[in-house]
Amino acid sequence: MTENIASQVNEMQGAEKLDALPDLSAVLSAFIVRRLPSGKHPLATAAQHHFKRTGKQLRGRMALAAGDSFGVPRTASLPWAAAVEVLHNASLVHDDICDGDMVRRGAPSVWAFYGRDTALALGDWLIALSFELAAEAAYLGQTPQLVSILSRHMAATTAGQALEFEVRAYPDWSGYMDISTGKTAPLFIASVEGIAHLAGRRDAIRPLNRFFSAAGGCYQIANDMLNVIGKDGAESPASDLLRRAPNAVIVMFQTTLDKHTATAFDKWLSSGDTHGALTWQEHVRRSPALTMTSSALLSMLEEAEASSAAFPTDCRAIITPILAQLRHVCRDLTSLNA
Repeated sequence: MTENIASQVNEMQGAEKLDALPDLSAVLSAFIVRRLPSGKHPLATAAQHHFKRTGKQLRGRMALAAGDSFGVPRTASLPWAAAVEVLHNASLVHDDICDGDMVRRGAPSVWAFYGRDTALALGDWLIALSFELAAEAAYLGQTPQLVSILSRHMAATTAGQALEFEVRAYPDWSGYMDISTGKTAPLFIASVEGIAHLAGRRDAIRPLNRFFSAAGGCYQIANDMLNVIGKDGAESPASDLLRRAPNAVIVMFQTTLDKHTATAFDKWLSSGDTHGALTWQEHVRRSPALTMTSSALLSMLEEAEASSAAFPTDCRAIITPILAQLRHVCRDLTSLNA
């Protein structure tokens, strides 16, 4: 069953089965490809390599679907959708460098294939393109605040990623949630928040923020549980411990330790030593931490469900497939640890 759950979590990340959204990928892909560097541009081949496999472009598709639902002309919704999707891809190119990930979407990551310098430059170039596209959407939709919206959510995403770089101590639960929602939620929120502004639908913005903050937390907690179980596809079952990456289960594990064990664990974490990771991984799995994390996951799901109920009726179709996937994954994971 864990293999099936892992597949579903990966689908949440890549949106492989969110078929309730219109299949707008071809429209979005064609628009983005036209704006990528070409010819003798020094980043042309790296850009083509990265975008050869686009994923399912959930953020951009959500923006287009929301725009169609709200009656926003495609002339404005399409550059906005592309802006958010391109910015997300810039973050992926940079994140692969930070995390040392050699593979992206079944192919070598940009840094692994072209080197760190080219990957950094491509990520920076894509950020510039995303703001150019946002400015176009703002002009065409007569909504100048779009550029500020994109800037704010980019800043939040970057801050969430930067919180992971502290390796000397694991965060408490509040700190962990800041990291997990900070990395995942902002660009999901941006995709539809910009459309809401273009449509003059400010009534959707607050429930939108609540839903995606909770949904982002659900996804990250589920992925962390799979990491500890050893079913998230990482090369080592102790990969988060080895990288000192914030993990919901490990955060919970710390709260179960007596003073002596807590001191030993903190000392090992701060040492940066990789020896002993599998031993600590086994301690985590035998502790009540997975069960405790399951409870937190269900609470986060309840928060997402409550916020979805507050959505305007004509917005609910946009988030329905995401919520259905969350329910399925969360309930299967929690049943494993009941």
